[in-house]
Amino acid sequence: MHWHIRDLQPDEPDTIRQLAAMLVDAFGQMEHGWRDMPSAVAEVEESLAGDRLSRIAILPSGEVIGWIGAIAQYGGSAWELHPLVVQRNWRGRGVGRSLVQDLEQQAAAQGGHTLYLGTDDELGQTSLFGVDLYSDPFQHIAQIRNPGNHPYEFYQKMGFQIVGVLPDVNGPGKPDILMAKRLVQNFLT
Repeated sequence: MHWHIRDLQPDEPDTIRQLAAMLVDAFGQMEHGWRDMPSAVAEVEESLAGDRLSRIAILPSGEVIGWIGAIAQYGGSAWELHPLVVQRNWRGRGVGRSLVQDLEQQAAAQGGHTLYLGTDDELGQTSLFGVDLYSDPFQHIAQIRNPGNHPYEFYQKMGFQIVGVLPDVNGPGKPDILMAKRLVQNFLT
C-alpha cells in the first residue's frame, strides 16, 4: 500500500480543495450531487464538525486519493457513512476498501454498533430505477440487478446488506438504497 489513512485537519486548505474537486468529479452529474466547488468545499468543511469522522487516504507526496466521512447518529450507536469518494485514477486499487475498513474501526472505537449509508440511484444504474417501489419494495430489493455498475455491489462486498429503500426521494423513480453493516461481533450481549 503506497498511501496511508489519517484524519482530515481543518488547517489544510489545499487538501480540502483536492477533496472538493473529487466530489465534483464523482458526483457533479447527479442532480443532488456537488455540482460546483463552493458546495463541495462546504461539504468537506462540514465534515470537520465534532460529531463526525473525516478520514483521508493520502500519498507520501501529499496528493489525496480518497476520502470517507461519517456522522454520529442515534446517540453514537450508529454512524452514517457520508461520503466516500476515490480519485478516478485510483479506483479499483483498494483505496475505497481500505477507507471503509478504517472507518469501521474508527466508528466501533467510538461505541458504534452499526454503520449505514444511503446510495442513490439517480442515473438508472439499478433495476430499482424507474420503478414504483411502493408496490412490494422487498420483492424489488430481492430481485435487484446492477446493469449500470452502481456502487451498492461494492458495499455488499464490504459486508453491507440492503436493508430498505426510500422511493422517489431524488424524484419520481429515483430511490435511495439503504444499506447497513453490524460493527460488533457479540450481538445482543
